[in-house]
Amino acid sequence: MNNKSPIIEKIKKLLALANSSNEHEAALAASHAQRLLSEHNLAMVDIEAAHKPDKADTVEMNISKTLPKWLRHLSAGVSTAFDCQAVHHPATGKMSFIGVGADVQIALYTFAYLDRTVRKLCSCYMKQHVTATMANRHRELHRQSYYLGAVSTIITRLRAQKVETPITTGALVVVKEGLIRQAMHEFGELRSVRSRKSYINGEAYTKGQSDGKQIGIHHGIGAEGKPQKIIGH
Repeated sequence: MNNKSPIIEKIKKLLALANSSNEHEAALAASHAQRLLSEHNLAMVDIEAAHKPDKADTVEMNISKTLPKWLRHLSAGVSTAFDCQAVHHPATGKMSFIGVGADVQIALYTFAYLDRTVRKLCSCYMKQHVTATMANRHRELHRQSYYLGAVSTIITRLRAQKVETPITTGALVVVKEGLIRQAMHEFGELRSVRSRKSYINGEAYTKGQSDGKQIGIHHGIGAEGKPQKIIGH
């Protein structure tokens, strides 16, 4: 494996670029990393084994000081799908993703992509189905119902994906979980947010669910270095 060390390092750098704010650059880097894995007969376990993790990694993104229910659900669904934990910091308006190796970069990138995509789809829905004369509270009900519907479908798809192709296999599961718990402990006491009962507009929620099924599914890098379906670019 030593003669493949330069390739492994290159793949690790490419995976790190998945966090690029440039969507095209991030997609290109992920595609290049996948191609190198295939060409050199490497799997993600080889990349992980090349540098046995001794601590979890944390990446942050700016989001908002207050998170609506749908966005909390989305962050939880994405972080679970990629074996990470998401922590929101109300004081700073940042979101931290805690995970090991490439997991955390992919989780952050996927979350950011889905956040943007769902907002765009919702904007189209509002223009087509909600009139400007509607009372603000009714407009907001439609908007939040659409968001919750879309996210419910996305989370279901992410769960199915993880069952089909686990992100982490074997003994690394326990190792990763321990490192993430340790990193979470360093954040100190975290405040839990209790979700209030949501009032739903059935039509908007159903449309969100339907549109959530249409969000592009592209091939990413699986735990064994094989093509894996992930939601995102």
